[in-house]
Amino acid sequence: MQKNNPSTLRLVLGDQLNYGHSWFASVDNSVQYVMMEVRTETDYVWHHIQKVVGFFTAMRNFADWLGSQGHNVVYIKISDNYNLQSFEANLSALISERNITNFEYLLPDEYRVDRLLKDFAATLSITNAVFDTEHFFTTRDELGNFFEGKKSYLMESFYQAMRKKHGILVTEGKPIGGQWNFDSENRKKLPKGHSAPTPLVFENDVTELLAEILPYDIVTIGTVDAKNFIWPVNRKQSLELLDFFIENGLPLFGTFQDAMAPGEWSLYHSRLSFAMNTKMISPKEVIHAAIEKWEESPEAIALNQLEGFVRQILGWREYMRGIYWLKMPEFATLNFFDNKLKLPDWYWTGKTKMNCLKDAISQSLNFAYAHHIQRLMITGNFALLAGIAPNEVDQWYLGIYIDALEWVEITNTRGMSQFADGGIIGTKPYVSSAAYIDKMSHYCGTCFYDKSRKVGPKACPFNSLYWNFYDKHESKLSKNPRIGMMYKIWQKMKPDEKAALLEQADFYIRNIDTL
Repeated sequence: MQKNNPSTLRLVLGDQLNYGHSWFASVDNSVQYVMMEVRTETDYVWHHIQKVVGFFTAMRNFADWLGSQGHNVVYIKISDNYNLQSFEANLSALISERNITNFEYLLPDEYRVDRLLKDFAATLSITNAVFDTEHFFTTRDELGNFFEGKKSYLMESFYQAMRKKHGILVTEGKPIGGQWNFDSENRKKLPKGHSAPTPLVFENDVTELLAEILPYDIVTIGTVDAKNFIWPVNRKQSLELLDFFIENGLPLFGTFQDAMAPGEWSLYHSRLSFAMNTKMISPKEVIHAAIEKWEESPEAIALNQLEGFVRQILGWREYMRGIYWLKMPEFATLNFFDNKLKLPDWYWTGKTKMNCLKDAISQSLNFAYAHHIQRLMITGNFALLAGIAPNEVDQWYLGIYIDALEWVEITNTRGMSQFADGGIIGTKPYVSSAAYIDKMSHYCGTCFYDKSRKVGPKACPFNSLYWNFYDKHESKLSKNPRIGMMYKIWQKMKPDEKAALLEQADFYIRNIDTL
């Protein structure tokens, strides 16, 4: 081997596409970068085809960019005959073949990969080191340190502390506008006839990649338009999507962030989660771009619109990551309600007579995307009311959404959505009857089921399942001050009314695949 051959091997994972990372600021010929597409990552759940294509395309573009900057890059494609199809095997081969004397990697965001690379590094006889991804506002252990000694993990208090620490929408430690949270102003239903902006979608041609991966029989879900792949696959497109949101989405983002309507898959949402979770853009630049636009046009963008967006990123996104690293791996085993049922078959097809679920699931299969209320109060709500096993729900959410990585998926799903953590993240289970769904959406008017009926033919399943849920879990929930009112209503119902509701719920659960 010649002396000028690289002696350090640096691994870059598929969700570490940080164009601004200090690693890449200057060229070092002693460093060899490696990126790889491996079956251990494509196969641990059934991923949406758009997720597989999106990650691989973004990874290949990033590797090309690294090469264009003068860096030494080895990119192992899924189809390469020398691909050993796991991180450890490919890394071991490269270290041996190239006489590597030092191995470095960036902190993985998933516990599974973090453990894998730690264990791998421990087997090496060469030096090794791990570095920060330089992406998040917070460190892995910052939330744990913040809540140390406290009885609860209230997101709002963490969010306010992060606002102060990073000087975001504060002046002299006080919130601009006189309050920290404008959520009460952000719960409007989309008016009838209202036209949301036509979403910005890209026209990336991924036909060659699809043809390349097809022979490998990777099990995927959903559909993709191979000639018009809609998601950003490089930094330039990610910034275009950010600019589009700032101009077209932010002015009404807060107002309609919880709204739902048939056929409206994007509304005023930024859809930046894939770009951020792959690190093609950073949360800091996203928040600063939004604030800059608000400062330029305060008459066009009210503070509640901006604060709601900032809270999603600086609040919920950082908070969920902190909970993940504080509570894993135990978090992935929590099942507070001991739910055990299988996910209905129609979660994989969208073929249900319930309009809200049909729309949310079909949208997810078509676009690999649903916004947070569709995930929480439609698909998640039904799964919790029906008693679906958290493992089943986790696998579905982790696979179907293009932005789903375990650190953000499992905390939102097993935590907030399914309350399987018993209240670590949420202060109450997020469940509802048809009344909430109708309040926030336009699904119910044309549904096969009747939103106003609790029992009998065509009674909306959400209604009886809602009361069945509270009855079934009364011993665990009745003392929760946030839901005490529901138990008072339940207790005042006549015995025959209760029995009819429970019988209806039992019928729906036994026939869940036909709903």
